[in-house]
Amino acid sequence: MGRVAELADVSVRTLHHYDRIGLVRPSARTPAGYRAYRAGDLERLREVLAYRRLGFGLREVAELVGDPSADALAHLRRLRGLLRERRDLADAMVAAIDREIAARAEGVTVTPEEQLGLLGARLYDTIGGAYLATRRTEPRFAMQIGEALGDARTVVNVGAGTGSYEPAGREVTAVEPSAVMRAQRPAGSAPCVAASAERLPFVDHAFDVAMAVSTVHHWEDPMAGLREMRRVARRVVVLTFDTDEPGWRDRFWLTRDYLPEFAAVLADFPSLRGMAEAIGAARAEPVPVPWDCADGLFEAYWRRPEAYLEERVRRAVSVWTRVGPEAERRAVRRLGDDLRSGRWAERNGDLASLDAADLGLRLLVA
Repeated sequence: MGRVAELADVSVRTLHHYDRIGLVRPSARTPAGYRAYRAGDLERLREVLAYRRLGFGLREVAELVGDPSADALAHLRRLRGLLRERRDLADAMVAAIDREIAARAEGVTVTPEEQLGLLGARLYDTIGGAYLATRRTEPRFAMQIGEALGDARTVVNVGAGTGSYEPAGREVTAVEPSAVMRAQRPAGSAPCVAASAERLPFVDHAFDVAMAVSTVHHWEDPMAGLREMRRVARRVVVLTFDTDEPGWRDRFWLTRDYLPEFAAVLADFPSLRGMAEAIGAARAEPVPVPWDCADGLFEAYWRRPEAYLEERVRRAVSVWTRVGPEAERRAVRRLGDDLRSGRWAERNGDLASLDAADLGLRLLVA
């Protein structure tokens, strides 16, 4: 163990801790009875340390290295993608800082937009690294999406992310602009094209169905992206959010009582009716969120409020990044206070009897 600690540049205490929590356990013994590492143990340790140095917490690392769909090659590709993305972002930020230094040295006023521009990574590149820890396929969502796809043979998944809802048994092409997200796609996933929804690199009616799952709100121009989906496919299926219904801001206790800034996040979001017209949707199906939802989207923990106190849960949801750190800290603090005092339970006790809740998710089917 001492030799391994020296090679990996970590302390023996760290290795003991990894052994104790089951993260990396030496699977061999020396003739004298000391713990020893086999080649496979060292490979896993390498993965653990790499993810740790990329900023993942121990719980997230355990889930990443424990992913049954990822072999050593998949982990290497994922790590390479994450590292290259961070390198590219760092290079871009250095260049932006150099430009601002030069401008200020010449007495040029730097606008707030230009100041914030040095942070200009795509939102998914900011939150994407946390996705594998909490964002998994929810089987009930997948079943409803699968039924909406019907007998489609060819499918393009726009804003595909890590591919959670890509249907099996069909010819799928994924489209994802973020290198961070593409790097996290499991081995054996559908081929993925680096492109945006607004500029799909396909001819007209190239696919039976175009699908998009919980992604439209991240697009630069949602309506343009929806029209592109309609152009490249004969049918369209979109899982999105309804802001048409009166009082929609109060559907969810988290936004009603703790995070009113959520309304501003969707201030410019297209209406459900407008999105339906853009794709020629024949119907909008409610998508209830089960109490034990496996996909850690924003509304997933409506009956498990303690989850919103966890950093790893919040980091995989774009809303928290969009509202900003001050609003996030305030919301988390107040929620924690109310959970400890019992006020949350007093206001939301009726939720305990529900198996699912309608929180505004809608499946548009054209």
